[in-house]
Amino acid sequence: MTSLPAEVEALRARTHTFIRDVVIAAEPAPGERLTDARKHELQAQAKAAGVFAPHVPKTFGGQGLEIEFWSPIFQEAGYSPIGASVLNCMAPDEGNMHMLNLIATDAQKARFLTPLAAGEIRSSFAMTEPHPGAGSDPDALTTSAERVDGGWSISGHKRFISGADGAGFFIVMARTPAEAGSKAGATMFLVDASNPGVRLGRHIHTIDRAIGGGHPHVHFENCSVDDDAVLGEVGLGFRYAQVRLGPARLTHCMRWLGLARRALDIALDRTSRRQIFGSAIDELGIAQELIAQSVIDIETADAIISKTAQLLASDPKAGSAMSSVAKVYCSEAVYRVIDRAMQLCGGDGVSDDLPLASYLNEVRPFRIYDGANETHKWAISRRASARRKAAVDGGEPYLATIHDDDEAAR
Repeated sequence: MTSLPAEVEALRARTHTFIRDVVIAAEPAPGERLTDARKHELQAQAKAAGVFAPHVPKTFGGQGLEIEFWSPIFQEAGYSPIGASVLNCMAPDEGNMHMLNLIATDAQKARFLTPLAAGEIRSSFAMTEPHPGAGSDPDALTTSAERVDGGWSISGHKRFISGADGAGFFIVMARTPAEAGSKAGATMFLVDASNPGVRLGRHIHTIDRAIGGGHPHVHFENCSVDDDAVLGEVGLGFRYAQVRLGPARLTHCMRWLGLARRALDIALDRTSRRQIFGSAIDELGIAQELIAQSVIDIETADAIISKTAQLLASDPKAGSAMSSVAKVYCSEAVYRVIDRAMQLCGGDGVSDDLPLASYLNEVRPFRIYDGANETHKWAISRRASARRKAAVDGGEPYLATIHDDDEAAR
């Protein structure tokens, strides 16, 4: 990691110590979830240690870090699969806090952001829908909101809504018609989970366990909300979604990269102690290849995250585009690192005697969550082609570096 400002380095060091001295000892058994009661106990200790909510402004009880400095702290938190939950920087709450801070009114911040930042409640982001509704293609959104006296009525079926069970409120994406001053599009609404128009549906059982509240279906059935439930402006929901989704993709990368570092450490500890064929495992060339490739993946992912974070701070549009590159690379690299660690640890690697198999279960869904990697690759390719076409049309010469060889081969 590059040199950090003194205040950020001090927070990183505190987080490093807190995760290792407090959090790791409290980890549930592989495959089990952290209970809310235990989480609140640990969060109180995190507050006392001065490491709670690193991304939240100090006015709301956080550490006030700017986004370009999130990565080293989030990686330290991610060294434990429950670290981000304890520090209150876990999805989906972290992304919702970031967006509320940027878009919400003062009244909305007081009602929703303040208790969320304090860890008193959880939240959920309700956009994904059953097919053929919104998924990797947000424009397929089918949930709708219509004007009624004094507010709006929301109707729609959402699925895979992370953190929904036990959430205090939802940020709901719904399609809205054109009206005076706004075009037809999507609008975000803040909806209390206690609203009688909200019904929790079937839980979708997945292989990951880190996100509290699971990934259930949620039904909004003639759900009535006041005008002040609109988050931001009517019709600008898709624009606001990018404010949330770009950083949220990247913070997933940060957290899981921390877990990849933990997996490699577990493998390094084992390969230095265990012998096979008369040598320590880490002295064997085939093991060294696996270790080296993992170091390369970790360092490359770290560099991509750092570049993307800098872009998000200076040029959010470019940063959001770059977050697709980071998401694809990091989700695949982190999986490779943990998979190699399991291989280096042999039979124990696939057992509950080590936590590696549960780590693999946590990170594998990330290649689908926040937009499937294939969708991001499609978008990355389209942007690359468009940039090149614009450069050529603008007069940049085409450098046919293999033209002569190609002619000779004919």
